[in-house]
Amino acid sequence: MSSSKSEAMLIDGKAIAQELTESLVHQVTQLKQKNITPGLAVVLVGEDPASQVYVRNKGKMAEKIGLHSVQFSLPAITSEADILKRIEALNEDPAIHGILVQLPLPDHIDSAKVLRLIRPEKDVDGFHPVNVGLLAAGLNGQALIPCTPAGCVILAKRHRGEDLSGLEAVIIGRSNIVGKPVAQLLLQENCTTTIVHSRTKNLAQHIGRADILVACLGRARFVKGDWIKPGATIIDVGINRIDAPEKGPGKTRLVGDVDFDNALSIAGAITPVPGGVGPMTIAMLMQNVVTAAQRFSKQ
Repeated sequence: MSSSKSEAMLIDGKAIAQELTESLVHQVTQLKQKNITPGLAVVLVGEDPASQVYVRNKGKMAEKIGLHSVQFSLPAITSEADILKRIEALNEDPAIHGILVQLPLPDHIDSAKVLRLIRPEKDVDGFHPVNVGLLAAGLNGQALIPCTPAGCVILAKRHRGEDLSGLEAVIIGRSNIVGKPVAQLLLQENCTTTIVHSRTKNLAQHIGRADILVACLGRARFVKGDWIKPGATIIDVGINRIDAPEKGPGKTRLVGDVDFDNALSIAGAITPVPGGVGPMTIAMLMQNVVTAAQRFSKQ
């Protein structure tokens, strides 16, 4: 008698992001009735190809939902002083509700200094120390929340339902951009939250307890299938390019931080790479621009 294991549900980030953007179109229309068009300014410094793709995608999405979107593409040799001047001008511009500086910046520019200069109420990436502090204090209604972590929680709820209380959440990675903020958000959802990282002992043991696993460490297929708790919800934030000889010489493909093929027969649900977390990040960025404009309209 042969018994076949059922495969994990695929959590379709593209489809969920599409639903979100449809609701944003409606919110933008309401703001335009009050003579406010949400405005996003993106500052791109240098020629990093991945950054250029991200910025292009953000611009397309902004246009689609009816935002006023401007992009400043500056050469890599631009001085820190010139970038700070540009940020100050955007801070003062009433037509701009959200400012995004695409990272990484060239080495001669102090990223922390640039990000700190953006007004917290226009910081749509959620990286300003004020927004970080508001999130840590659980004052999400006053903060702008980092986009990828906010998207991760929505994706987890698609499989687990709105109430995540009591679930074990394990986050692999402790970056300020994803690991720490997603831990804060899951804590606020009443999960029992653990952050593990490169120095954690008995890593597989911690991962094996996770009802919700968020992998954001940036190492291709690091999490093995047999580490995963059967039925777990896996949110794979990793975007790693690996060789793909099967597609031809010199070809590559994208994979996540989780060994997808092996996880598929064990997990309850998993986000694919690409097409999982990525589209949600851009949708949440647009949400932050609209939220910033809504708060501005109430002032």
